[in-house]
Amino acid sequence: MSASWQESKTVSSESLQERLQTIRPLQQEEHEQYEIAKDRLTGEHYLHYAYLHRNFAAVGPGAGEAEVFHHLMPIDNDEVLGLLFNDEPFLYPQHWTKPFLRNGPEGDYVWFDPSYVAEEEEDMAAAIRITEELARFREEGDYSEEAIKRLFERTNGKREQDS
Repeated sequence: MSASWQESKTVSSESLQERLQTIRPLQQEEHEQYEIAKDRLTGEHYLHYAYLHRNFAAVGPGAGEAEVFHHLMPIDNDEVLGLLFNDEPFLYPQHWTKPFLRNGPEGDYVWFDPSYVAEEEEDMAAAIRITEELARFREEGDYSEEAIKRLFERTNGKREQDS
């Protein structure tokens, strides 16, 4: 196992319990908390988010039981200082835009990359704009070769602007 969690695909909960040290709580509410934490071994800092979830949708013996989820996003020294002294925003999920560790299967933590969410939103916006162009094209009723060429130019131009 490598020393840095950032070089591992999964991280055991035992490793986190042994090495993770709270540096400063940032916010604590009834069902969630944020804190700056540090890996004792490597000195790497993490923004730690924990929240309590009760699954009331489940049926049977486990219904309504409390489960705590943890997320750990690596942060550099400048980000630590920003959180401590400049009131930098840190709320999950709005400000969690880079890969972070989260509870995974069988007690291990796995890396999750949230960037796909932004990409999906961009793709959806492009699809909506192209659909609107097609609707306008149909409304105009001009299906000539020149009109189709203009449609392709408009939709290709919109796709290029989006990327």
